[in-house]
Amino acid sequence: HVQLVESGGGSVQAGGSLRLTCKTTGIGNTGTCVAWFRQVPGKEREGVATVDGSGRTNYADSVKGRFTISRDKTKNTVDLEMNSLKPEDTAIYYCAASSIVPCGFGNVPRFEFRGQGTQVTVS
Repeated sequence: HVQLVESGGGSVQAGGSLRLTCKTTGIGNTGTCVAWFRQVPGKEREGVATVDGSGRTNYADSVKGRFTISRDKTKNTVDLEMNSLKPEDTAIYYCAASSIVPCGFGNVPRFEFRGQGTQVTVS
């Protein structure tokens, strides 16, 4: 049974930091891409960061230099460290995973597994 569970969301003032964690169960690490994406109601989904099975990372331009994605294969977690947060970072943040779809923001809608999301509010 595959499950992705996000945690770590909350409210923070602009300039602050949050760390999100995606706990994965039931999927392997090798060859699995994990992505963080965010969505504001009424707006399009936005890919934030990805990490593939080899540890290669990719970031949206809007978060480069502020967000860091990291993977701990021993704990089966993928974290998103978010610094210098801005009000425009406010969204529901989701993690998604795939072992069959190539790692890339454009492919995230096709990822076969997704968590329930965690709210991040920056004021």
